[in-house]
Amino acid sequence: MEKTLEQQHSNCIKVVLFGPESTGKTTLSKALAEHYGTHWVAEYARDYLQNKWDIEQKTCERSDLLPIAIGQMQLENAAAAKTDELLFCDTNLLETKVYSEVYYDGYCDPVIKDYAKKNCYNLYFLCDIDVPWVADDLRDKPYERKKMFSAFEAALQKQELPYVILSGSKTNRLKNAVNHINQLLIPTI
Repeated sequence: MEKTLEQQHSNCIKVVLFGPESTGKTTLSKALAEHYGTHWVAEYARDYLQNKWDIEQKTCERSDLLPIAIGQMQLENAAAAKTDELLFCDTNLLETKVYSEVYYDGYCDPVIKDYAKKNCYNLYFLCDIDVPWVADDLRDKPYERKKMFSAFEAALQKQELPYVILSGSKTNRLKNAVNHINQLLIPTI
């Protein structure tokens, strides 16, 4: 089972859109993929949990986290196999780990925790909470945005991962992200 959470080898640069709910991660993932003419990886949890809500009127439970993590890595590995240059991930296992620890009193499945550390990405864009919160069936923490943002930033800092905070309008976020990605694309001499 553990191998299902492992990143398959890829030569592409992987960039993660990271942070609390309703901060523009999906919008920016799509925009960046379009800008660079490459692939992006959707958030597996969104469809998984929406389907669960539609059928059972239930939200995420601890038992959902491992299937979500497995589904996310299947999507990422499939997309990475299609590109050699650049891949945008609209979440990753570290995001799943942060949510697990916040929602379940510090608990995260040890396998998810392990692969959240092992899997590698070139850059994280931590999306700021300075955009309006948009309600839907799954989002549930409109008044805890600062707390959630702090939890995501602390996770990046704890693992000493490279990240940039993206703030402002969609246009400003895209421009800032493109500037940082272009620096990654410059060949090293």
